[in-house]
Amino acid sequence: MTHSEQPLTVVLIAPGSRGDVQPFIALGQGLRAAGHTVRLVTNLEFEALVASYGLELWPVDVNVQAALQGADASAAIERGGVLTSFRKLAQLAREGARKLVTVGNDAARGADVLVSGFGGILTGEALAERHGLPHVQAYNVPLTDTAEFPGALLPGMSVWPKNVVHRLSHALTRQVVWQTARSAGNPARTELLGLGPAPLFASRRTFGSGHILYGFSPAFLPRPADWSDNIRVTGFWFVDEPAGWLPDRALLDFLEAGAPPVYIGFGSMSSEHPAELMRLILDALAIHGRRAVVHSGWAGLASATLPANVLTVGSLPHAWLFPRVSAIVHHGGAGTTAAAVRAGKPAVVVPFHGDQPFWARLAHQRGVATAPLPRRELTAQRLAEAIEHAVGDVALRRTAADLGARVGAEDGVSAAVAVIEAVGRRDGVSPAASAQPR
Repeated sequence: MTHSEQPLTVVLIAPGSRGDVQPFIALGQGLRAAGHTVRLVTNLEFEALVASYGLELWPVDVNVQAALQGADASAAIERGGVLTSFRKLAQLAREGARKLVTVGNDAARGADVLVSGFGGILTGEALAERHGLPHVQAYNVPLTDTAEFPGALLPGMSVWPKNVVHRLSHALTRQVVWQTARSAGNPARTELLGLGPAPLFASRRTFGSGHILYGFSPAFLPRPADWSDNIRVTGFWFVDEPAGWLPDRALLDFLEAGAPPVYIGFGSMSSEHPAELMRLILDALAIHGRRAVVHSGWAGLASATLPANVLTVGSLPHAWLFPRVSAIVHHGGAGTTAAAVRAGKPAVVVPFHGDQPFWARLAHQRGVATAPLPRRELTAQRLAEAIEHAVGDVALRRTAADLGARVGAEDGVSAAVAVIEAVGRRDGVSPAASAQPR
């Protein structure tokens, strides 16, 4: 074995909600399958999840779910304001930043390459600088400036002249993301790592220079022509159910008892009034008598009494369940959107905040989802109508199935692993990496 073929030690910095962590579990699986050592730095609350995929956890003692289920956080997220919700997220991030840097600093010792994403932007950059490591930015939300589509936090800014307005929306998105990361991570950067403070403002080169991977499908969101060659769109980073995972008998029985149900779940979105939201969902389903599997999620959706046409479930692999349903009602998180697209099923997207309206609009524009139905505008009647549209529209179902087949044929993890290997070995982009979609 030559030096360039030696296995690497790769540090993945991935704090946040499950939607932030799961793509990095996929990357970790791909790297481990290629023979590399992987150190996954993430929240202690995901210990069981990470262990189920056989990865090495470097735990950060924070609990994002508990923090986001607090009354203030639930209100900020559910009401959908970008600045309000990001201020709350920044406050929560500040509380965990020192712990993240401390654990990440230990994990980075003796490593060959460091990979960080949305939740570890500043931390990853700082640790790479402190330890002299090559750094790969890995995102599943587009943050690089382009004239082709608007910024992920401002999807409504898409008016003439689009080349100007789109770039302005990206500049504003960059600044919101950067300020959230900077306010949370700067004290830890300076006090714990002995580095200078991060710059106050994000330049156009922020999220545009260095090694950047985007874990979304070019079939769903085509790679902009104005992105430079250092930016690669690999395809989504998926994980399937862990080895030995089996569905609950009650779920199997429910699926076999009638026509494919609708899936309804809002992932890591908490709710200020979960009982009211569950009542709205049940009322919507009752209008047309639809069967549904409702994921309780961080919103805590539950009811003491459920009709026979509704089953509530906890966390389970989207890759297993989504192909078995008729339509998917979700919040528009990047990971859930990806899973719904790959399943080839029509969607109803109920965005709460952040980048979710961006994915909701994109899914509708691509013809795989009904028009976005924002959480603050949600009613039982509107939800019922949207579900009927998703289930009954033949063109919508055909388009969703066609796109799902295209996405299912991609291997985004392998493409990303090839780039990380090349960067970690400090010999440029390998032929295997450059052969993948850019």
